[in-house]
Parts: sequence; C-alpha cells; structure tokens
Amino acid sequence: MTIDKSWTTIRRRGSSNEFWNGLQHFLQMVKPFVNDRGFIKCLCRHCLNNASHQLEDLESHIFRNGFMFGYNQWIHHGEPATANAGMTVAGPSGGIHERDEMFDVLDDIISEDADEDAVGGLSSNDQYDDLFAALRSELYPGVSSFSSLNFLVKLMYLKVLNKWTNKSFDELLKLLKLAFPKIDLVESHYEAKKLMTKMGLGYSSIHVCKNDCALFWKENSLKDTCHVCSESRWKLQSGKRSGKNVPHKVLHYFPVGPRLKRLFATSKTAKLMWWHNTGKSKDNDVMRHPVDGKSWQEFDKWHPQFAGDVRNV
Repeated sequence: MTIDKSWTTIRRRGSSNEFWNGLQHFLQMVKPFVNDRGFIKCLCRHCLNNASHQLEDLESHIFRNGFMFGYNQWIHHGEPATANAGMTVAGPSGGIHERDEMFDVLDDIISEDADEDAVGGLSSNDQYDDLFAALRSELYPGVSSFSSLNFLVKLMYLKVLNKWTNKSFDELLKLLKLAFPKIDLVESHYEAKKLMTKMGLGYSSIHVCKNDCALFWKENSLKDTCHVCSESRWKLQSGKRSGKNVPHKVLHYFPVGPRLKRLFATSKTAKLMWWHNTGKSKDNDVMRHPVDGKSWQEFDKWHPQFAGDVRNV
C-alpha cells in the first residue's frame, strides 16, 4: 500500500487543511511505534531525526518547523524497509508526479539553515516560499518530468557553461514564453538570479578601479576615486558623472565560506570533500592524489591540529 506523503511538502501549513489532516493521520499511524517511554524520532526540519519527542511535541514540531525533506522512506516510523522509497508530490493541477531531484537540493539548504538556527525552528520559513512554489509547479501542463525550478536551474547552468549574455538569456525566455504560452517560467534573467540567490548561489559585487590597481572594498568602499591612481570610480559623460552611478568595472566575488558550508551540507559532495583523508593510497610507491605527495605529508607534520580534522581543505 502506497503512503500518501504529498502533504509533507505544503509550505503554508497554518492555512492548509490538507497538511493538518495528513499530520493527524501520520500521528495515528506512528502511535504503535513509540518506545516504552512514549518517545519517537522527530522528523521536523529542526530535529532531522536526531532527537526524540512524545507525540504531542512531535505534532507541534512538525506543524511549526515543517516536515524534513529527503526522508522518503519512513523506516523510523513504521514503514517497511522494502517499501517503495519514491515520494509523490501533488502538482498544481491536482496531478501527481514523481519526486523532483531539486527536493534533495532544498533539503540540504534547509537542513543547513536549521542547524544554525536557534531552538524553535527556522526564523525565516517564508524565505523559501518562492523556491517551493517553483518546485511544486509543473513546467507546462501535462509535463511531469520537469518542475519549473528544475528546468530553470538547468537553463542557468547552460547559460554559464556556454557564456550566454544576460540579454541573450532574456531573449530565450521571451521566445519560450511566445512558443509555449502556458509555460511556468520567470520573465527575465534578473528574476532567475534572485531565485538562485535564495538557494545560496549568489555572489558579491565589488567595484574595481578602471586601471585594475585597487578594489573599492572595505575601507575604500565609499570612495569615488581610486586611492592609488586617482581615477574616477564611475563612468563619466562629457567629463561629468551621469545621473546613475555606473562603475567602470565590477568584480563578481563568490564568498568561499558559504560555498564550503554548502559542499559539506550535501551528503554526496561531503564524501568527496574528505576523500583525501579516507582515500589515501596504501601503497607508498603510488601517487593518485596530492595527499600522497611529500609536500602534503610535510605540511601535515608542521600542522598536526589542522591535519587531524578530516574536513580540512
């Protein structure tokens, strides 16, 4: 018998009878599986099956924080391990399509934020509403192989891979909407970029001197001229600054910290991040990774505390 799990993806839980009814049915289903003290693992987005609560607290946790994604087979809550792990999600038109791969991506993002958040759940649940709306939305009526979000992410990947300009991307979106009037897609690259930023794929813009001799950053962020060559930070028209300040050059900086956190937050990439510790060659005469080289080994001797952490990069 297939268990209906579509209610677990509903974002606006307070106004959804479907979510409430699904939660009550779930609580009745797991009653026989509580331990002798009446506790069971909590699968809200804050506890992530790492803490156990009584059923009353489990109800409030799930209702307040939402149901964790990625937990497709409820093996800690009575579902047989041999059951079909595929999760079905209700589409906007009432149809059902297979669980989108982007659920795993959002699961990693939300899990990471939940780990950093104070007790009481996520402080900004609504920040993901646009992402979940795009995830639950079919790209086109009758097309279940792509959600709107999934298609947009792949489209943005192609843009970067093939070095499309923002203008060409906008023109492509216009053409798609002209050819497929019912397609559920953003209107412009600007809107797509805002959506990607919510997934932690944003960047910082830093103005650069026209002659590449300095960045307008930190203590120089408010200056209008370069402190090295005195060149104006802004493009000038007839020797005067235009109405809108337009910098000569802009550096797009991708902060290292958030990206490292995201790499470690995702189970697949996390294994690759510490492979240099777990995948060392056992044959001293074989070098298949820089970790097997003398320079790396010498560095580890000089910095034993750093080397002792498998997450070092």
